[in-house]
Amino acid sequence: MTRAEFNSFCAGLKASSHVVQWGNADVWKVGGKVFAICGWNDGQDAFTFKATELAFEVLSDEPGIRPAPYLASRGMKWLQVYEDRGMSDTSLREHIVTSYDLVVAKLTKKMRAELGV
Repeated sequence: MTRAEFNSFCAGLKASSHVVQWGNADVWKVGGKVFAICGWNDGQDAFTFKATELAFEVLSDEPGIRPAPYLASRGMKWLQVYEDRGMSDTSLREHIVTSYDLVVAKLTKKMRAELGV
C-alpha cells in the first residue's frame, strides 16, 4: 500500500479526520482519537494501527511487523507494518478498520451520536 492509497482509504471511513504530525506523519483520527498513522520509519512508509489483544500477540513477531515504536512501549496494543512483506494490502485495510472500530467503541455515546458512527 502506498501512502496515497492509505490516505485515500482512511479518508473514506466515516467522520475521520487527517492531520500531519510527528515529523510529517499522516495521522488519522475519529472523534479526536488516533486510529492509524503512516510515517515513523526512517523515511520509508510504515503503517501503524491499534490492534486487538489477540492480533497484537499473533502479529508482533511476524516478519515486517513489530509493536509500534513509542505507542507499544507505553503498554498500548499498536502494531506497525514497516515492510511490504508484513501483510497484504487487504489485511492492512482490515486491520485499519478494526483499529477505527476499537477507537469508535471507546468514544462516548454522545460523541458517537454527534459523529454519526
